[in-house]
Amino acid sequence: MDKHLHIISLDVPYPANYGGVYDLFYKLPALQSQGVKIILHCFDNGRGQQPELNKYCERVYYYPRNTGHKGFTFSLPYIVSSRNDETLLQNLLKDEYPIFMEGIHCTYPAIDHRFNGRKKFVRIHNVEHSYYQRLYSCSHNLFNKAYYRWESNRLFQYERALVNKATAFWAVTEKDTQYFRDHFDCKTIDYLPLFIPPWEVRCQAGMGTYCLYHGDLSVASNDEAAKWLLQHVFGKLQIPFVVAGKNPSAALEKIAHQNMHTCLVANPSEMEMQDMIAKAQINILPSFNNTGIQIKLLNALFNGRHCLVNKNMVAGTGLEELCVVAETAESFSNIVAQMFHQKITDDEIEARKSILEFHFNNEKGAKQMLHWIWEQYK
Repeated sequence: MDKHLHIISLDVPYPANYGGVYDLFYKLPALQSQGVKIILHCFDNGRGQQPELNKYCERVYYYPRNTGHKGFTFSLPYIVSSRNDETLLQNLLKDEYPIFMEGIHCTYPAIDHRFNGRKKFVRIHNVEHSYYQRLYSCSHNLFNKAYYRWESNRLFQYERALVNKATAFWAVTEKDTQYFRDHFDCKTIDYLPLFIPPWEVRCQAGMGTYCLYHGDLSVASNDEAAKWLLQHVFGKLQIPFVVAGKNPSAALEKIAHQNMHTCLVANPSEMEMQDMIAKAQINILPSFNNTGIQIKLLNALFNGRHCLVNKNMVAGTGLEELCVVAETAESFSNIVAQMFHQKITDDEIEARKSILEFHFNNEKGAKQMLHWIWEQYK
C-alpha cells in the first residue's frame, strides 16, 4: 500500500542555504527514497516557489504567512497564529493521510478539532519558549525585547498543552527530548537526529591561517556571540579572526573592524562560507542558546579542522568529545593560543567519522520515521 504523508514546512525548504532549512530539505529525498509520497505544504516567507521541490514531492503547495498585526492573536504564539491558513486546512481535510508538522510553528492543525481523528506528528526543533527567552535576554531593542518576552510566555503555555494534542513528537537532541518528558510529561517524544547534506568528514591538509565564527548574524544570540568573541577573546589576542554570516548589524561591523587582525565578511555565498569553514584553523562556536542543535556545529565538524565551543553548544548533542569545550573568555583565549599552532590529528578525524556518520544517517532516520508513522502509531 502506498504511503502518503502531508508535510507542513515553516518555510520554503529550498535552497538549503541556511541552517534552519537543512533538516527540512534533506528529509524530503530521504523519505522519497523509502517510497513515501510527499504532499508538501510550505509557508512562503519570501523565498518563492522552488521547482526543485517537485523532484521529491507528489504535490507542493505554497501559502502566504499572515505577518504583522494580521497574524497576531492574544491566545496563541505568533509563530503559530501567523501560520493558521484555512486553505491549508482544507487541503489537509481532503484525505486521511498522516500529517507531519515541521516545528511548533506549523502545529495549528493539532489544535483544530476537525483533525481530532488524524495521526499528527511534530518535529521539535527547539524548546521554543526557552529559545525566545534567550532572545529576550540577548536583545537590546525595547520593542524586540517586549515581543520575545510575550512570545516566550505564550509558547510555554502552548507547548505544555500541545503534548496532549498530537500523536507523537520527535526532537533534534536528547536534551530536548528529556526536557519535554520532564517538564511537560510528554510520553510520546523520541529523539530523531537531524537530516543533513551528504557530507563526509574531511579536513584540509596543513594548517589554517585564521579563526572563524560563522552564523546568521541577524539573530540576536549570534550577534551577541560574535561581539563577545571580538571584545573579550580577540580584543587582546593577536591572532587573525574572521566573523562571517548573514545580515550583520552596523554595531557588529564597527567592532569587527576596530582591530587590524579582525574582520567581518557579510552575506557570503554558500560556496564562500564552506571555503572559509574548511580553511580556518579553528572554528569557534560559543552559543548563548542551549536548546536544539545548531547545523553550523555539524558543518564545522564535518568540513573544518579544530572546533572550539562552550557547553551550551554541545549539551545533549552527543558531540562533546569531538570538540574542545571552554566557558570563560580567558579559557577561550588560552585554548586558541595553543590550538592555533597544532595540526588536527588522525585520531581526532577518525573519532569524527565514527560518531558523526553513525548518528547522522539520513537513510536510517527516514526508516525510523516510517516505522513510527505506519507501524508504531497505527
